[in-house]
Amino acid sequence: MRVVVLDGNENQAVAAIRSLAQSGHTVLVGADSSWSKAGWSRAAAGRFTYPAPQEAMDAFVERVVLEVKREPGTLVLPMTERTTIPISARRDDVLSAGGRLVLPPHETVLQAFDKRQTTDIAQSLGISVPQTAVLSNRAEAERFRESGCYPVVLKPQSSEVVTGDGRVLSTGAPRYAQNGAEFIAAYDEMSKRCSSLLVQQYVAGSGVGYFALMHDGELRAEFAHRRIRDVRPTGSGSAVRESIQPDPQVRAAALSILQQLRWHGVAMVEFRQRSDGIPVFLEVNGRFWNSLPLSIYAGVDFPSLMALMAERGDIERQTGYRVGVRCRWVLGDFRHLIEVWRGAPDGYPERFPGRLRTLMAFLTPVRGTFHDNFQLSDPLPEIGDWLDFFLRKLPAGLKKTPDSKALHVQNGYSLP
Repeated sequence: MRVVVLDGNENQAVAAIRSLAQSGHTVLVGADSSWSKAGWSRAAAGRFTYPAPQEAMDAFVERVVLEVKREPGTLVLPMTERTTIPISARRDDVLSAGGRLVLPPHETVLQAFDKRQTTDIAQSLGISVPQTAVLSNRAEAERFRESGCYPVVLKPQSSEVVTGDGRVLSTGAPRYAQNGAEFIAAYDEMSKRCSSLLVQQYVAGSGVGYFALMHDGELRAEFAHRRIRDVRPTGSGSAVRESIQPDPQVRAAALSILQQLRWHGVAMVEFRQRSDGIPVFLEVNGRFWNSLPLSIYAGVDFPSLMALMAERGDIERQTGYRVGVRCRWVLGDFRHLIEVWRGAPDGYPERFPGRLRTLMAFLTPVRGTFHDNFQLSDPLPEIGDWLDFFLRKLPAGLKKTPDSKALHVQNGYSLP
């Protein structure tokens, strides 16, 4: 089958095209730049450039549709919210061109990406959620400052938003506050990039996730990992992680949410797990995740399983994978090191990792570790990863704001 993988500068795109090509599919890589790390992979049979969804959503979809028309039956796999949302919204154009998609109804896609709605669903199912407030203006923020119970986390209600002029914009990373002054400063900064904010009570514990492939709300494949180091120590995608069996409480909570949504396709459900083992719901990511390579190395090949589902309509439920498999994103681990040496951000309520311990962990190789992007037989995606960061993401982030302490760029990177 012919497969078009979007978001070619994401780790999950690199993992997906390698997986799909090994399974015998012809894979094309799309990106909003002249080159991409996935496009440099030997597994890519071709590559194309599309207008950035954050600049021109309709033109982006039209370019993808043009690629689908070249061979009816082409499967389109978006890797991020910024491509999933417009492809889902205009799915009729993709399908009428002969394309294939593995997505639930568009209303469900929007529901899954809305943190307030998914929090309400989790709460209705009896799953623990943080105390949550929604703030839409400065007056509401002032009232919360006086009455709020600190520490808190401020989050955009959705990771990506569609503007009135047809652009898809990233709303950025969360902020933390331990008192009213820190809270209002964080609110003022974040309100410039999103219209509605969630303020949630900070939950002490460790970040955990559950990964699944669903067919109309029924489980077809699952995976879990233990985070060893995150890109941002405050919480983000993982830089180093190890495959484990799903925690029973996390698994039950995540599946109940995905079943309630009648989710169709891949998804990740995130929690904070308290010291007593209770998982506290955070969000649903209804797309492929950055740490996808680990699940493939461990034996759960989500991209190939999704392609098989697109071809056949359904697949048998998959069982079992190898535990104890370790995988590292080298650039992400370097970013973790820089974050630790910069020190804890304003308002962060927990103990921060030690600098020397983190440096030694970064420099000490662990035998048997796989890598997200680097393979001896396919080395260019690793080179592309570093070039993309230093030539594109870092300069773009530096242009956005002069406040280096609050500076963030897309996809979990924060800048020194």
